[in-house]
Amino acid sequence: MSFCNPSKNCLKCQRLVDFRTENRKKFPSYYNGPVESFGDLNAEVLIVGLAPGLNGANQTNRPFTNDYAGDVLYPGLKKFGFAKGEYKKRKDDGFELLNVRVTNAVRCVPPQNKVTGEEIKNCRAFLIEEIKSMPHLKIILTLGAVAHNAVLGALGYKLSTFKFAHGAVHYLKNENLILINSYHTSRYNINTGVLTFEMFDDVIKKTKDLL
Repeated sequence: MSFCNPSKNCLKCQRLVDFRTENRKKFPSYYNGPVESFGDLNAEVLIVGLAPGLNGANQTNRPFTNDYAGDVLYPGLKKFGFAKGEYKKRKDDGFELLNVRVTNAVRCVPPQNKVTGEEIKNCRAFLIEEIKSMPHLKIILTLGAVAHNAVLGALGYKLSTFKFAHGAVHYLKNENLILINSYHTSRYNINTGVLTFEMFDDVIKKTKDLL
């Protein structure tokens, strides 16, 4: 186990371990383990999502990679100069993040894409280490309310201190950090109009402007 990433056979969450065991039988070619973060620890921006998708990051071992959510996230980052190369939905596609690191509140794929409060707490130590290990970190962008609350928990804040709202900017003075919220870039949110590409572009632009 590294300072930021769980071991591939992490045993902290029994429900997720059981699901991992099932998936190793069903999908033997998949990574099927806690997904490693993507991007440089020297980045000034950390993006925190919810958890890996079964046929996305759980397969590729790169956050949001081969997920629909990545089809929104990564082109959006590239559009505003936070990435270079061509995103081809594979870990070896040569796509690079610039001044951004991407991770998840829970590192293992959960059944039905739903995590429990206990699983978030069990994974909190890795998120804490991630944040501590980024010496130039200025902005944390959370995708969805669950990720927002996970970051607040990792930093020791009560959840009522900063309310999640799309496009909201919260100033965490004790850590000298800015916390920005976006709705998650999931297929469901895009298809239902909860989040549009333009709305997400606005958040990325705001992130860039605040650096």
